[in-house]
Amino acid sequence: MEQRQSPSSSASGNALLEIKNLRKSFGKNVVIEDISIQVKRGEVVSIIGPSGSGKSTLLRCATMLEKANQGTILYDGAQMFGLNEKGKYAYAPKTQLREIRRKYGLVFQNFNLFPHFSVIRNVTDALVQVLKMDKNEARERGMELLGKMGLADKADAYPSTLSGGQQQRVSIARALAMRPEILFFDEPTSALDPELTGEILKVIRSLAEEHMTMVIVTHEMAFAREVSDRVIFMDQGVIIEQGDAKEVMDRPKNERTKAFIQRLENRE
Repeated sequence: MEQRQSPSSSASGNALLEIKNLRKSFGKNVVIEDISIQVKRGEVVSIIGPSGSGKSTLLRCATMLEKANQGTILYDGAQMFGLNEKGKYAYAPKTQLREIRRKYGLVFQNFNLFPHFSVIRNVTDALVQVLKMDKNEARERGMELLGKMGLADKADAYPSTLSGGQQQRVSIARALAMRPEILFFDEPTSALDPELTGEILKVIRSLAEEHMTMVIVTHEMAFAREVSDRVIFMDQGVIIEQGDAKEVMDRPKNERTKAFIQRLENRE
C-alpha cells in the first residue's frame, strides 16, 4: 500500500493540538507525568504502550473527560487548560471552552451509543441539541455519514440490533457529524471480535487518506506503522520514545520500546 505523505511544517502551520508538561494524578497515584506532544493539522499520531501506561488518561485529559492537574493544553493556539492570570492552573472560561470543544471528537472503546435512540438519532442528536441545526438538515448530514460508513440502510435501526463493528462505525459517524478538526480514538477495536476489527481499521485508514487529523490509542502494531505519521510509546505515565512511525516501529532506540513492539507483533 502507498504510504501516507507526512504533512510538512510549512503546510501545517502551528500545531492544532499542543500539550506541554501535562501531569495527572488520582490522589497519590501519578498516572501521567510531564507529557509534551504536538499534533499538526493533517497528521496521524498513534500512541502505543502497555495497559496502565496512561494512554487513555492522556486522551481523557485532552478532551476534558478528566481534569488535568498541571501543564498546558492548547487547541489551535487557544488555551484550554494552563496557568491563568493569577498564576494558578485552571480551565478557560466556559464560552471559550465551548468553542474549543467543537474542535475535537472522541471515539470510545465501547461505542457509548444511546440504546433508546435510533442509529440516525445517535448521529444527529448533538447537531440538533448543541448546534441547533434544523432537523432535516441534520438528518441529511447524518445520512451522508452513515452512507460513508456503509450503514445507510441501518438509519432507523437501534444499536442493540447491530454488530459491534457496526456500532463502532455509528460512533465514528456521530463524532464526524460535528465536523471536528481533530479526532481522538481510544482503542477503537479493543471491544471487537478479531473478524470485526478490520472494518474499523478500514474506516480509519480512509479518514487518514482524507488527511483527517487523528490521535489513535491502539494496540494494532501493523496498523499503527502503516497509517501513522508519528508513533508515541508510553510506559508508566511518561513518553519513552516518539518519532517517525517507521523509525519507531522498525528501529526503536529504547529497549523498552523494542521489547513491547516485539511482544505485540508476536501475538499478531
